[in-house]
Amino acid sequence: MKYTNREYDLICVGGGIMSATLALILKLSDPSIKILILERLDKVSEESTKAWNNAGTGHSAFCELNYTPQDKDGNVDISKAIDIFQQFERSKQFWSYLVSQKLIKDSQSFIHSIPHHAWVRGEKDVDFLKKRFDAMSSQFMFEKMKFSEEHSKLKEWFPLIMENRDPDEVMAATRMELGTGVNFGSLTRQYFEILEEQFDVPVLRNKEVKDIDPDGPEEWTAEVEDLKTGEKSYYDAEHIFIGAGGGALPLLQKVEIEEKDGYGGFPVSGQWLFCKNRDIIEQHHAKVYSKAGVDAPPMSVPHLDARYINGKKELLFGPFAGFSTKFLKEGSVLDLPKSIKFDNLPSMWGVFWHNLPLTSYLIKEVSMDHHDRINDLRVFIKDAKPEDWELKVAGQRVQIIKRDENEGGVLDFGTDVVHSKDGKITALLGASPGASTAVHIMLEVLKIAFPEKLESKEIKAKLENMIPFWNKDVREDEKLFKQVQKNNSKNLKLQALH
Repeated sequence: MKYTNREYDLICVGGGIMSATLALILKLSDPSIKILILERLDKVSEESTKAWNNAGTGHSAFCELNYTPQDKDGNVDISKAIDIFQQFERSKQFWSYLVSQKLIKDSQSFIHSIPHHAWVRGEKDVDFLKKRFDAMSSQFMFEKMKFSEEHSKLKEWFPLIMENRDPDEVMAATRMELGTGVNFGSLTRQYFEILEEQFDVPVLRNKEVKDIDPDGPEEWTAEVEDLKTGEKSYYDAEHIFIGAGGGALPLLQKVEIEEKDGYGGFPVSGQWLFCKNRDIIEQHHAKVYSKAGVDAPPMSVPHLDARYINGKKELLFGPFAGFSTKFLKEGSVLDLPKSIKFDNLPSMWGVFWHNLPLTSYLIKEVSMDHHDRINDLRVFIKDAKPEDWELKVAGQRVQIIKRDENEGGVLDFGTDVVHSKDGKITALLGASPGASTAVHIMLEVLKIAFPEKLESKEIKAKLENMIPFWNKDVREDEKLFKQVQKNNSKNLKLQALH
C-alpha cells in the first residue's frame, strides 16, 4: 500500500475521448493546472472510443432520423437536430484549432468527408422525410441539404444500394455533402500524445480506480489498484471527473454524493456486419441511415456505413443489438447485478416494467443468426452474399436509467453529467451521441467544475480562439459561423462549401 502524497487539481478516470478532451481543453486554457489520468487497460482508447467499437459517424443530425421526431399531427420537430449540429460543430472547431497549431499533424488521420444520407421507403416515410427536409433546409445550417425521390439521382448518391431495385419502388433520400466520418480512436490517441509529450500530463495505464472518498471539505482521494502488481496507491485531487464509459456508473455509486441516487444502467452491446470483399467496399462512399424498426432503441437505427479505419476504407452494416451483463467490453459479467442498489431498485423495476417491448426486441436480436442478419442487410444491398460479410462485436453501451415520479424509472438514451453540488465530482453517464459531441459535453463539465476559470478574461479569450462558438448559439451570428465553418473545412481537408 502506498500513499502518493501528490496533489492534483483534477483526476480524470478513464482513457477515452471524454477524459482526453477535458484534460486537453484545460491544459490549453491554463497550462499550470495539474492533471492526472488513470486508465484500467494497458492502452488508451480501447473501449467505447475505439474505431471498431464506435459509430464513428460524426453525428451532426444530417442523417439521423431519430433526432427529428414527428408528432401526431404530422409536424416534425428539428430542435434536437439543431442542438446536435451545433455540438458537433464545436468539436470541429476544436479539431481545426489543433491542426492549425500543428498539435495534430494530419487531419486525415482521424476525419474524412463522407456524404450523409437519410433513406426511407414507402409513401408514409417518404412524406415524413419530405417534411423533415422542408423544415431543416429552411435553416441556414442545413441549407445545402438535397432531397430526391428519383431513382436515377439516388443511384448517383449510393449506387450499391440502388442495384437491382424495382423501378416502381417508392423511396426518397436526403444528402448532405458536408457529412464526415471520424476515427475517434485515432483522434483520442493523438490527444494523449499531446498531453503526455507537450504538457507532461501523467497518463497511468493498468490502473483501476476502486473507490473515491472525501478527504476533508476541499479534496477527494482516489484509491487505485495496479492491475499488474496488485499494489494500492492513493491520489488526492480537488476535482475528479469520471469518464470511464460503462465503468462510470459502478464507480459513481461508491462516491458519497446524494446526486448519484436513483441512477442505474442497462447494458446493450453492439454488433456489425463488416464487408470482406474489397470490390464491394469501393462501390460505396456514403453513410446511409434509415428508420429504426418497431420497438428498436434509437441507437439501433440501421445504416450502411463507409469508414476509414487504420488507414483503410471499410464498409459496415448494422448495428445489431446484443446483450451482456458487462458494462465494458473488457468488464465483468457481474457488472449489472452489482449495480442494482436499494436506492435505484424502483428505477430499475420501473424501466423493466414499462419497456417490455424493448426486452422482446433484444431477445429477437440476440437470437438472430448470420442468415437473419444478411436478410436485414438485403434491405440495403439486394444481392448481398453471406460469404462477403462477417460479424464483429463492437463496444458496450450502458443506457441511463433514472428516477421518474410517474413510472418509477425511465430509460434515457442520451447523456447526463451527474455532479455534486459544489462541482468537485463530475461523472458522465450515457452513450449517445457521445464522442461526436465530446467537446460540447466537456465544456459543460468545465462550467460545472471550474466556474472560477471562466471568470478569467484570459481563459475566455483562449477558449474563444480555440472554439469560436464555445458559449454561443450559431444562430446569433450567421455570417461569422459560416466563415468559421469554411475555415474549419479548409484546415480539416473536408468537402469545400459551395
